[in-house]
Amino acid sequence: MRRTIAAIAALGFLANIAHAADTINIAFIDPLSGNAANIGEIALKHLQWMVEQLNAAGGANGKKFEVVTFDNKTNPQETVLQAQKAVDRGIRFLTQGNGSSVAAALSEYAVKNNDRNPDKQVLYLNYATADRALTDDKCNFWHFRWSAHSDIKMQVLTTFLKERPTVKKVYLFNQDYSLGTSIREAARAILKEKRPDIQIVGDEVHPLLKVNDFAPYIAKIRASGADSVITGNWGQDLALLLKAAADSGLQVDWYTYYAGGIGSPTAIKQANLPDRVFVVVEQIANSLPPESAKLEEEFRNRFGGFIGYPGLVNEARMFAKAVNDAKSEEPKAVAEKLEGMTFKTFSGGEGYMRKDDHQFFQDMYVANFGPLPAGAKFDEEKTGWGWKTLGVVKAKDTELPTTCKMDRPS
Repeated sequence: MRRTIAAIAALGFLANIAHAADTINIAFIDPLSGNAANIGEIALKHLQWMVEQLNAAGGANGKKFEVVTFDNKTNPQETVLQAQKAVDRGIRFLTQGNGSSVAAALSEYAVKNNDRNPDKQVLYLNYATADRALTDDKCNFWHFRWSAHSDIKMQVLTTFLKERPTVKKVYLFNQDYSLGTSIREAARAILKEKRPDIQIVGDEVHPLLKVNDFAPYIAKIRASGADSVITGNWGQDLALLLKAAADSGLQVDWYTYYAGGIGSPTAIKQANLPDRVFVVVEQIANSLPPESAKLEEEFRNRFGGFIGYPGLVNEARMFAKAVNDAKSEEPKAVAEKLEGMTFKTFSGGEGYMRKDDHQFFQDMYVANFGPLPAGAKFDEEKTGWGWKTLGVVKAKDTELPTTCKMDRPS
């Protein structure tokens, strides 16, 4: 019996190796359980959809792509465990995008793994996290980011705020982790430079994805006399925050990083905040070029949601191109092709991966949410409201200097 079991296990192991040799596997390491599961699941749909398209176009190097899922529960320690499982299965490409503390752990893991196991090196493709440090002081050769980091977004947002004299008192409200800290610091520094007349009347953080009732925080915002709130909250932390604002009747303007995410449009409509919630993003559905608008429509018809992760679309396409250009599935060879790559983004502009720090730059949009003008095609979450573009900042104008000092492999 033991010999039979061992033989079956050996056959399974050999079958996995044979299958791995025929495919290019991508480990998706994001929350598929817990309070952020809905965010992880929609991101997974984005990646699976993109892989289907890439495979229909021939894959890369004569091989098909395949997504292998790993649930990290939005936990840094669990992320490292899941990454090790992926490596043990022979997977060399990891992707993640929800939670900057998780991203920091995964980036550090890639460096340590690659130093210790040169025959099992991995490449980490980051489609959405925004902590500036990841492509600044904590940069490394094995990490590439396709989303704008927190300071880029704050530069774009404050450029817009500079032209809004009605904004006089701002409350900073963020999640208590690395990204929230980064946003607070950027807001204080950049507002002082661009709008020194603005008074910051509050600066508060709260536990990440653990607050069920934001009413006490809303009471503080009201008492401060703020006319505007700047927040990097995402997922349920943004939806529940806006719900609490609606319940209390608080009427302020909201300047956000992630109001375009799942659940937030519904919360904005329920809060009855027409044209009072603003977002800085990489694309707006109703401003897409025709080819991308067609894909947007296909995605919505199939999944019932919108393309909320354009970074995943750009990442997947550029990754496939890099594999083809390198004629290799070795992480180092693929990374060298990604460095400096220029690419037509999903939003239609030209983006580029800066070699110095592996930060992707692209056109950025500021939009607000409310009733749509006649002729607009896409509303959000069946609310009848949608995002309307208020301004565009070209990719070259979003560049910020970096302190990255990258240690490149020989």
